[in-house]
Amino acid sequence: MLYCASQPGRRVTKSEIAEQCNISENHLAHVINALGQMGYLDTQRGRSGGLALARSAGDVSLGDIFRSLESGVPLTECFSCKAASCDAVPSCRLRMALANAERAFYETLDDVPLSELLHNGGGLMAQLTEGACPP
Repeated sequence: MLYCASQPGRRVTKSEIAEQCNISENHLAHVINALGQMGYLDTQRGRSGGLALARSAGDVSLGDIFRSLESGVPLTECFSCKAASCDAVPSCRLRMALANAERAFYETLDDVPLSELLHNGGGLMAQLTEGACPP
């Protein structure tokens, strides 16, 4: 999504992103599919196809993106709806502390729009447009 945001006004291809950002095309295809289904990316097949943000980068918070991609993945085993193997779950205070930390993590990201990541004095934009995605 960050690469798409760095290329306003044009569609980018999966192979372009994979090459520029050194990402497996196979893995990227799964991520693109998920982000497309969630309404974050506008995907178009064919000769003039490619990817673009479905919404303005300023209208998408990092919290929304992370929640969408990570929902259902428990932070620890004891957060799972399935029976945890730890006998201390009913009285564990660590579990509460981790739940609070996870909530704070998402709340912090809620205040960061995708567009803000592009405004760092041009360094990131230069890397993205010159074909060297940050590690």
